[in-house]
Amino acid sequence: MEDRKRQEAEFHDFLRGKELLEGDPAQKEYFTSNKKFYAVTGTSTEHVAHWLAQRVPGKRVLDYACGDGGTSFHVAALGARQVVGIDISEVSVENCRREAARQGIGERCSFFVMDAENLSFPDDDFDLVVVDGALHHMNLEKVWPQLVRVLKPEGAVMCIESLGHNPVFQWYRRHTPHLRTAWETEHIIRRRDLESARNYFGRIEMRFFHLAAVLAVPFRRTRVFQPLLALLDLVDNVLLRLPVVKWQAWMIWFVLSQPRWDQSGADTNRSKRVDVSFC
Repeated sequence: MEDRKRQEAEFHDFLRGKELLEGDPAQKEYFTSNKKFYAVTGTSTEHVAHWLAQRVPGKRVLDYACGDGGTSFHVAALGARQVVGIDISEVSVENCRREAARQGIGERCSFFVMDAENLSFPDDDFDLVVVDGALHHMNLEKVWPQLVRVLKPEGAVMCIESLGHNPVFQWYRRHTPHLRTAWETEHIIRRRDLESARNYFGRIEMRFFHLAAVLAVPFRRTRVFQPLLALLDLVDNVLLRLPVVKWQAWMIWFVLSQPRWDQSGADTNRSKRVDVSFC
């Protein structure tokens, strides 16, 4: 295993292991202190949930880098025919298997320790691939060919990711090295990464989330939080439609479809115009 992958596996084994979760509360707070920012992610969470609810029922779904399986169990609850989760962390996969058994859905949910850049699934295996905040852990030039290979021709890859253009957000990431690996810090998704996906997918849909809304984080435990967040979400609804400003957002949601890869691995349709739409 490459050094960067071993570091990712060890780091996430630690984050999701009993030593941290059941140990000193102060240590747990230290290594999960970025969770406070997710108090403002209601609009993106609702958007993802709505999109999945319309497309998941009856489908075979891959939860790509599943972590502790929150997305897997949500997708299963929405009526997926089968959910497969993969992650490089053995602790994460074991946690997922344990929770699936506890919920009584082990027959529909399976989990494997696997290198996301070298999937062992056959071609055209999944109707839908869901990626929740995982792409910045990987080499995307290796990821795109893997995703397009295992996706059925009519399938789609749905991603929700942090963006790496905003200098304030990047400053925070670089000054909190205990929250992520060095590779992760320097490989937050950027516009050029979406450009590279065009070589493999004929259609890309995008939507941007959370810029002004982040200003509400310090007020999350006060009475003014909800009305303030609602106001800032309205501001974001305007700001994040502007061509330059939108790339300064914290998060981007995007869907990749119309895969351009035949079973031999040859690009069969690279000359087609890519349809990029902004929702």
